[in-house]
Amino acid sequence: MSTYIRADGIGLDVPYYVQPKQDDASWFKTLLGAATSLPKRHFATLLDNVSFNIEEGDRVALIGSNGAGKTTLLRVLTGAFQPTRGRLLMQGSRQALLNLSLGFNQEGTLVENIFLRATAMGMRANQVRGMVDSILEFSELADLANRRLLTLSSGQRMRLGFAISTAMQHDIMLLDEWFGAGDAQFVKKARGRLMDRVEGSKIVVVASHNTDLAKKLCNKGMLIQKGRVAYFGEIDEALARYRKAVQRAKAEREAAAAGAAAATQAPPPINHPSKANSAGSQ
Repeated sequence: MSTYIRADGIGLDVPYYVQPKQDDASWFKTLLGAATSLPKRHFATLLDNVSFNIEEGDRVALIGSNGAGKTTLLRVLTGAFQPTRGRLLMQGSRQALLNLSLGFNQEGTLVENIFLRATAMGMRANQVRGMVDSILEFSELADLANRRLLTLSSGQRMRLGFAISTAMQHDIMLLDEWFGAGDAQFVKKARGRLMDRVEGSKIVVVASHNTDLAKKLCNKGMLIQKGRVAYFGEIDEALARYRKAVQRAKAEREAAAAGAAAATQAPPPINHPSKANSAGSQ
């Protein structure tokens, strides 16, 4: 059965709450109003009418400015967020590298955390049991297997999370930026494994601001702007449209800054003809 990702008008609306604005009053009335007034619920649209078809063999770069919705879309694809509108269909096993510490328990040992995170990723216990030694070896933490996670440094925890996340090959790989944290020796090893997993995946979706990497790794690009798909197609065209959008946004910011600066300048003095004439007649 072929692997695919199909989105049909999916949207994601999340609630947020706003405290009613208090009129200027005494501190007591302000405090009383804050304690007794109920916050009003509003909804923010993070994704809006997103539609696309990703087929087996596609390597897709999610492109867009910060806050455009790239990571949110990735989290929908992983199943962490459920769309509130539309329909999402996926065929194939998923592997996500979004949060390498997801599912960890600070009080548990390294071995216990391997089981916790791996089972949270959908692996069966008998599968995990056979991978514990290789995960500890790859993360270079075998001598700390029975230590509690909270005793590890952030770099060691990152290595453990990466080793667990990439222990198995999956059909669909979902990445939020390319791996590049940690000491140089481990980063080199990690990138080698990551490239191996990418090449072995049937579909890859990666969010990245690195346009050179996107062009090298991907054959398609999805430009996301304000939670909507502005373009989905060939990677060169997607990157060209992204560059134009960046230039347009920069020009708009510069124009707005220039307008604000002009508005703050003091107006020139006004000459009153009547006064000038009277002065000249004296």
